[in-house]
Amino acid sequence: MRIVFAGTPETALPSLEALVDSRHDVAAVITRPDARQGRGRTLHPSPVAARAEELGIEVLKPARADDPAFLDRLREIGPACCPIVAYGALLRREALDVPEYGWLNLHFSVLPAWRGAAPVQRSIMAGDEVTGATVFSLVEALDAGPVLGTITERIREDDTAGTLLDRLAHEGARLLVDAIDHVEDGDAAAVSQPDDGVSYASKLTTDDAHVDWTRPAFAVDRQVRGCTPAPGAWSVLGDQRIKLGPVSPTSEDTLARGEVRADKHEVRVGTATTDVVLGQVQPTGKRAMSAADWARGTSIEPGAVLS
Repeated sequence: MRIVFAGTPETALPSLEALVDSRHDVAAVITRPDARQGRGRTLHPSPVAARAEELGIEVLKPARADDPAFLDRLREIGPACCPIVAYGALLRREALDVPEYGWLNLHFSVLPAWRGAAPVQRSIMAGDEVTGATVFSLVEALDAGPVLGTITERIREDDTAGTLLDRLAHEGARLLVDAIDHVEDGDAAAVSQPDDGVSYASKLTTDDAHVDWTRPAFAVDRQVRGCTPAPGAWSVLGDQRIKLGPVSPTSEDTLARGEVRADKHEVRVGTATTDVVLGQVQPTGKRAMSAADWARGTSIEPGAVLS
């Protein structure tokens, strides 16, 4: 089957690689325009664009998905199906109508749970035990199209949003190829999503990553892991803002909420229930380091509180 793949970040790369290795013909790739990065603010292609160029695949970078020139080129290519993974732009009816078999979206949750931009992060932060990935037919409503396949994945006790998303990206890539195979074979069975069980996963903000030490230890643990690696959990000690890596809940309740205690080996912070041990700490403008190393270079007065 002749396909055009749409995707932008590294999360989409396993799907691109799997499709290139499949029986299908990846005729082109659609991705977001080059973005400015780094201190020099120089333009860089997206990970998907860079990999497609290495593979010799045509790359389309429309500023808008309804750009007439882009739509004309898409029609010229004439894909039978357009798989899409984390593309990052809304597609209007003009684009949705181009491929005969539509756009098949790989989404990293078990729909209808966690529709939206940050399903993996929100699932961890909500305390879910299981998540997964879903391939569905794209419609104009947000992540609401009929489902062609799902997988489930247990959320491990040490999973961050980064590690869980990496697993789902690789497992989901196989699911996506399998769905396209069945579409081409004519035996795909799409199932409408139920009306109940719908939840939404809005994009994380900096405020979402501000650690709330008045919550129980398990919730603090989930908040930090859900915000790792991005946008990065953070807190404030005095006038110093620090970025926090994953924490380790303990069974001991020795500190007040937000209270910090450091010794030679570890740094503990109180929560609404038991203490947590800090992992990595990154002060603003400095490299990440172990919490113990950070504490040795920081004046932590008795009774000091993270806020």
